[in-house]
Amino acid sequence: MIGEFGKTMPAPTTQTGVTLTTLTADHYEPSSQGPVFIGALEPRLSWRFQGHATNWVQKSYEVRITRRLPATTSNSEGEEETYTVQSDQNVLVPWPSSPLASRERAKINVRAYGTDGTPTPWATLNLEATLLDRSDWANTKVITVPTSFHKKEETKRPFHVRKSFHLSSPPTDGARVYVTALGLYEVETNGARVGDHLFAPGWQSYTHHLNYQTFDISELLQAGENIVGATVGEGWYAGSLGFGGGRRNIYGERIGLMLRLEVGGEIVLATDNAQGWEWSFGALMSSQIYDGEVFDASEVKKGWSSPRITNNNTNDNANSSVWSPAETIAAPQARLITPETPPVRETERLPTLEIITTPSGKTIIDFGQNLVGWCVFNRAPSTTAKSREIVLRHAEVLEDGELGVRPLRVAKCTDTVICTGGAGDSVLEGWQPKFTFHGFRYVEVSGWPDLQTTDISAVVVHTDLERTGFFECSHDKLNQLHRNVVWGWRGNSLSVPTDCPQRDERLGWTGDLQVFAPTASFLFNTAGFLSGWLKDVAVEQLIDGGGVPPVVVPNVLQHVPFHSPMAVWDDVTALTPWDLHQAFGDKRILRDQYESMTVWLDTGVQRGANGLYAPELIQLGDWLDPKAPADDPADCRTDSHLVANAYLVHVTSTVSRISEILGEEKRAGRYADDAARLKREFVKEYVSESGRMVSDSQTALALAIQFDLFSNEGQRKHAAERLATLVTREKFKVATGFAGTPIILQTLCNTGNLPLAYRMLQESKAPSWLYAVLMGSTTMWERWDSMLTDGKINPGEMTSFNHYAFGSVAAFMHGVIGGLSPLSPGWKKILIHPRPGGTVTSAKTRHVGPCGEISCEWEIRGDKLHVSVAVPPNSTAKVVLPGSTEEVGSGKKEYVVDYERDERWPPQPFKHPFMIPGNDTFVA
Repeated sequence: MIGEFGKTMPAPTTQTGVTLTTLTADHYEPSSQGPVFIGALEPRLSWRFQGHATNWVQKSYEVRITRRLPATTSNSEGEEETYTVQSDQNVLVPWPSSPLASRERAKINVRAYGTDGTPTPWATLNLEATLLDRSDWANTKVITVPTSFHKKEETKRPFHVRKSFHLSSPPTDGARVYVTALGLYEVETNGARVGDHLFAPGWQSYTHHLNYQTFDISELLQAGENIVGATVGEGWYAGSLGFGGGRRNIYGERIGLMLRLEVGGEIVLATDNAQGWEWSFGALMSSQIYDGEVFDASEVKKGWSSPRITNNNTNDNANSSVWSPAETIAAPQARLITPETPPVRETERLPTLEIITTPSGKTIIDFGQNLVGWCVFNRAPSTTAKSREIVLRHAEVLEDGELGVRPLRVAKCTDTVICTGGAGDSVLEGWQPKFTFHGFRYVEVSGWPDLQTTDISAVVVHTDLERTGFFECSHDKLNQLHRNVVWGWRGNSLSVPTDCPQRDERLGWTGDLQVFAPTASFLFNTAGFLSGWLKDVAVEQLIDGGGVPPVVVPNVLQHVPFHSPMAVWDDVTALTPWDLHQAFGDKRILRDQYESMTVWLDTGVQRGANGLYAPELIQLGDWLDPKAPADDPADCRTDSHLVANAYLVHVTSTVSRISEILGEEKRAGRYADDAARLKREFVKEYVSESGRMVSDSQTALALAIQFDLFSNEGQRKHAAERLATLVTREKFKVATGFAGTPIILQTLCNTGNLPLAYRMLQESKAPSWLYAVLMGSTTMWERWDSMLTDGKINPGEMTSFNHYAFGSVAAFMHGVIGGLSPLSPGWKKILIHPRPGGTVTSAKTRHVGPCGEISCEWEIRGDKLHVSVAVPPNSTAKVVLPGSTEEVGSGKKEYVVDYERDERWPPQPFKHPFMIPGNDTFVA
């Protein structure tokens, strides 16, 4: 048997112990409880493998499907359908049956057969189709409050809505709530919260797309009277978004709830008209994304969503406002979607690490970790005075021992709890915000004089993506750096991929995501999350943008003059679908985004006579180059048009490859020709005959090397030498911004300068990755020196302590130090190539790919390199070690090879003879 790399592979062996795990439909989140609700007619199926059988290959698979529609009188299932497919594919295989209908349920069993004919055990998945046609929502409207209660220019106070209904008997065949909102919602049924979703339905381009959720509430209903209620807040739909206080009502002026409740497939309750629906304000006086919440405990409505004893609201708090008839408004015209992304959830709680008394006498909680979420009261505060306020002010850092709020700009990031006084404050046990979030490590607390460390915890919230990538090594500071990368992404993956989670911004900047997507997709399963976001990118580009994507998605900056072609940022249209295809093996992502990427190249890019970017366009270029002034982050040492045009050649070439994969041969050839022509123009414009760049910078050289923008190998070699010289001249400090940082270490590695890459990674003086670590960071910073060495916050207005873009360095940690990278889309073919260096003596790296878990663990012992690898079933790997290259099948394997330390370590910085001598001693 001849392997891909020309080496003879051993014949497949017969071994038991291979099982199927994580059977999924498309990219919908699997469920261990109840069915997976999907919005697909023909869901593709995937399964991972578990086990360490040697050289196990899937020869075929068997799918058994039993389908039925809900019925009020029958629980009978349809006949079982069986399909046997001769294929080694296990990722997103075609749906073998006829299309599903709305509400249809399917029990799916899958097993795989090895080449010896031995089957795996069955894996089971229960699916249920949601409302697949807009007609399923016929007559459904939006329940809201009268306009007089929500003035256009003011924040909208959250409100409750509810309606009672009668059931003659408990549900026998399932009860489903289909629900969304113009704003944010939380549903309750008979006094119990429905689901664990936060910030539902999430943030989308509401004009075009609106997610809805489906919940099984069978266990919450009863014979007799039932109540369904919801709390509705303004959220992103109508709240203030953007810089300098932002704008309100970007998507609409009236918020409300849209809901259908069906039992056995028959509708029993809907927001089809206002009859029977009533509304009232509750304890939330205000709730805003940037500013926080105000909660008045005296306005709590006890039992408001429970069946009432009488018709005169005896379960309601006597001090609360009365219930009034609700109004309806038309249903949104946006496409209603069952999202493939997991919801935002609470994922962790952190205890108070320390209570600090500041120089001014303030009380501050330190949670020890910069996070995104809010505080929860573990006990009711000991208060006696009515209307006493407990105020929580959130920030990421301290400055001069006090809460450092200047980076928040105009965002208040403050939660206020108004107490009732006396025993009434018992309702505050377990209090936490509902429709706001904060980015913080520190919380200043006032109004709670006897505060103890056990009284308040921090709740961590974000889109609940599956963690798939793990890394650790012998270098503690690099381990902390990696943790910072992970926490940074967690905090900025709340419904959409945001740039930062704390100030008056929190927007889906396309450039940040574009450079970080490969790292994010190693660390987490981002397939559904980012593919859904890309749909918003496309619709806002193609319908609203005239072919030019907005720089933030959803686009709430339409009033800001950013709408011109912007390389790096707008290139998300092509490069991120490509990255997702590489990570998850989903060709459909390329097809879904194909129009977006081709329109971007064909009509969106404004060109000069030579086909490169028009020279008069503004480009952000190598944004946040460390030499850029604090007040001008675009003033970088690399010509911004050089960056833009390097990307233009690269993107054009990438779209050519995508076209070929999709069978678009004619366009593939055209884009290939365009890329070759643009490359010649790039060389003519920016590259000397020897290989020097017009911008003599690390970013310019790294882009040209990585994107293959030279005419010959001699130019490339000279550029690599020049890049090494610039790195040593900078004394290994970072000298790159958004465009150069993601590739600088990989470029050094690829050009034979691995010691320089490790030396730069391990540098501790600013600007460097480890500078922030040594300054106590627990997330990635926006600026290389967001905190100065004297403990002062960087004077720039744009200073965040939780930005993930520069965390793209973790791709080097995974692929070079850890040694794991894909050789084919979806990791079916894997490259295992650890490259030790620096002072790192061991590393462990794991990635859960579409076929299963891949791992590489290595350690240097004396003059030997010990390596342990694991390849999942139905995969192959190319293992590259010093003096050895081997293609292997699945299973575990151990290697011991000779190891010679690189004599170039540690590399020395450039020293000019007239420089004042300094301390350049390297410290690991």
